Amino acid sequence: MRRVRAGGGFPALWYAVRKAREVGFGKLWRALRSKNACKTCALGMGGQLGGMVNERGSFPEVCKKSLQAMAADMQGGIPLDFFSTYSLAQLEVFSPRELEARGRQTSPLLASRRLPSDAATSYYRPISWDEAIARIIDKLRSVAPHETFWYFSGRSSNEAGFLLQVFARVFGTNNVNNCSYFCHQASGVGLSSTLGTGTATVVLEDVEHADCVFLIGGNPASNHPRLMSTLKHIRRRGGEVIVINPMVETGLVTFRVPSDPLSLVFGTRIATLYVQPHIGGDLALLTGVAKRVVELGAYDAAFLRQHCENWDEWQAALQRFEWDELTRKSGVSREEVDQIARRYVRAKNVVFAWTMGITHHAHGVENVEAIANLALLRGMVGRPNAGLLPIRGHSNVQGIGSMGVTPKLKDAVFDRLQRHFGVVLPTTPGLDTLGCIEAAARGELKVGFCLGGNLYGSCPDAQFARQALRRLDMLVYLNTTLNTGHAHGLAKETLILPVLARDEEPQSTTQESMFNYVRLSDGGPPRHVGPRSEIAVIAAIARGVLGDGGPIDWAAMQHTGRIREAIARIIPGFEPMADIDRTRREFQIGGRTFHTPRFPTPSGKARLCVHALPELPGGDQMLRLMTIRSEGQFNTVVYEEYDLYRGVDRRDVILIHPDDLRKLGLTDGQPVKVRTAAGELSPVRATAHAAIRPGNVAMYYPECNVLVPRIADPRSRTPAFKSVLAELEPAVTNQAPPHAVR
Repeated sequence: MRRVRAGGGFPALWYAVRKAREVGFGKLWRALRSKNACKTCALGMGGQLGGMVNERGSFPEVCKKSLQAMAADMQGGIPLDFFSTYSLAQLEVFSPRELEARGRQTSPLLASRRLPSDAATSYYRPISWDEAIARIIDKLRSVAPHETFWYFSGRSSNEAGFLLQVFARVFGTNNVNNCSYFCHQASGVGLSSTLGTGTATVVLEDVEHADCVFLIGGNPASNHPRLMSTLKHIRRRGGEVIVINPMVETGLVTFRVPSDPLSLVFGTRIATLYVQPHIGGDLALLTGVAKRVVELGAYDAAFLRQHCENWDEWQAALQRFEWDELTRKSGVSREEVDQIARRYVRAKNVVFAWTMGITHHAHGVENVEAIANLALLRGMVGRPNAGLLPIRGHSNVQGIGSMGVTPKLKDAVFDRLQRHFGVVLPTTPGLDTLGCIEAAARGELKVGFCLGGNLYGSCPDAQFARQALRRLDMLVYLNTTLNTGHAHGLAKETLILPVLARDEEPQSTTQESMFNYVRLSDGGPPRHVGPRSEIAVIAAIARGVLGDGGPIDWAAMQHTGRIREAIARIIPGFEPMADIDRTRREFQIGGRTFHTPRFPTPSGKARLCVHALPELPGGDQMLRLMTIRSEGQFNTVVYEEYDLYRGVDRRDVILIHPDDLRKLGLTDGQPVKVRTAAGELSPVRATAHAAIRPGNVAMYYPECNVLVPRIADPRSRTPAFKSVLAELEPAVTNQAPPHAVR
């Protein structure tokens, strides 16, 4: 497949036309302009001003991800005979894209698999809503609360997330967790340890007015295309964009913003400096840049003394690091480090942005702390137009966390929740996402409840996750379309409940952007008969399990206005939620944006962190493997098999530098076996990709999750999806799809 020379541009426009033809131009336009928050990334997502308007009122703000998600929700319903045609075993052969493209789910489904051999002869069968809810209620009544876990994706509303976590805790368990544990939890932990907050310190306007943006370990050209418009503005004003990534990504070099005629025709040069560390070398690189800034005498001594703790300790640690160690452990030369530092010290307003290339490591929290250190070094936190921006991957993953979806509630939320509802909440420790999978494998859990998402597809060590989920008595999924979890992540009894998309909800709901901005979605008419609102489903189950005589009126909690009243009284910063039905006024969450250097830490100061630098793994025949996403997918959802920006026409590949191919005695396109500590995948096509740093390789997530060990950052429990040691060897050529071996 021919690789394009720029991101965006006319290929993006042609793609939009093709999607519009599939679902209807008028229908797609009305859907995109509806007053509902965008369904994909959390960056500047539209809301009451329409789905193509960002938080600053800019129009048109729409991207390929928005089109893909909207078109998927506008698909026809899956014919029910599909489930009588394909057995559970046959569904396992479907790719992520093939499952997604089957259409919308319209009927509750039940699959029973009491023995491993049942998969070959068992099928999903449609059942009524009454039967589905009755089965769930009966099962929950028969188990102990600590034998259940509750998993939340970022696609749901604040109201649904809040309601379900309250139900789970009143039921009696703290096994409440969300998909953030597999993506940005390291950001929350790292920011909390340094600044006392777990989210971005800036608003969208701050980024627009920065004159330098660090973009570390991410590829927003594919995954957060709306950010490219902001980067275009910065570059047009003469600002800098410093990209740090082991792979040169086409869209981060040049991007053609379709809504800007000048950029569309001529393109916009994005990166002013592009640095390629080795996978896992970020901590050493960031430490080296900080050391060089100090050597240049360009740090803000007054800010560090007045507003930071541990400056003397950190300064002494920087002096002790030798340049040979920093360059060896980062893979970046001293000259390149000097270039980064000098560009940084020239800038007046700097925003540091990062994604999962930073968090998906065994030292992900330390990576985030190192970014905060570097920003604090020049006083780039606690002032307008500068600060820290973890780029969240789903439109309400941050909101779900704000609603208390975490094993341990913050003390203030815990106390307010008990007082407001007059309930006694459990205080036993809860399990994080990976902990729930491991507990299921040990047979300690019996029931799982998944509010959206694809838990199986998000897990490291996919074979382990598959076997763990199969030990459950019951697993309940609330989804709009099929995914690989419905084929592989099967309990003894699996139920799929079809739910409404965000723009089909009968009542208004809210979502939170990565800039701590709460948006209002109006919902809209359903596209199919059968799916129900997540809130209605949760309230019905809670009422059936806990009854009508308790302190919470679950029937009344089917109304989003009642839920928002509770949120306003319980969740700090969400007080304006109480009046949002009347005012229709979206709002910035108080206490999270830092335009003055006062931080919510015990001392009111930021905390600088001292780190030891891990050895850089790899070498000899071992390559450093990172999982990646294509511009044709969103999280675990795959819309297109090809990856336009990387020039790859399939997903069963391993991208490897030509020098490494020669070193290993392999050829471009040769079938290989990839082996890691978690398992093997074979055959995989070795694909020459000169844009990746030699010594490093990349494979597509979630298909390669079978290769990712259950190694997690000890502080955040975020798995190391981006730092896996792998070996390659020739594989026997055949036409079968890749298969996993334990």
